[in-house]
Amino acid sequence: MAKLRHLAIVVDDLESSARFYETIFEMSRAYDVPGKAVYLTDGLMNLALLSSAIATPDDPSKLAHGTNHFGFRVDDLAAVEASLAAAGATYSHDFGDPAGMNYERKWRDPEGILFDVSEKGWYGAFDDTAETSARP
Repeated sequence: MAKLRHLAIVVDDLESSARFYETIFEMSRAYDVPGKAVYLTDGLMNLALLSSAIATPDDPSKLAHGTNHFGFRVDDLAAVEASLAAAGATYSHDFGDPAGMNYERKWRDPEGILFDVSEKGWYGAFDDTAETSARP
């Protein structure tokens, strides 16, 4: 079963935005990529703050401000990808190290909306099963 565990938003000021979500919503830092991203967690979900200054294959100049994409953690990546293709989704690209956390395959739904699927998940994003004991 797929579980929504990741949401990415694009911000202009990583540190200021991170402090906002940490202070107001009591989120914790799960991981930092200096100058590019801050990954926050509420203990279950991962909120990725992405710098508007970084480029992607879709936009070589910079990222658009606001919501960028969302991600589902899945049990069987190959099976989900076969279902996605059969349902009219199109593969976009891979992001991250396939051997590590935060590895995701990016797809576009039939309307072109970008989303991720991942077997390993994201820093600070936990399933509500045995992994909950590993929460910070």
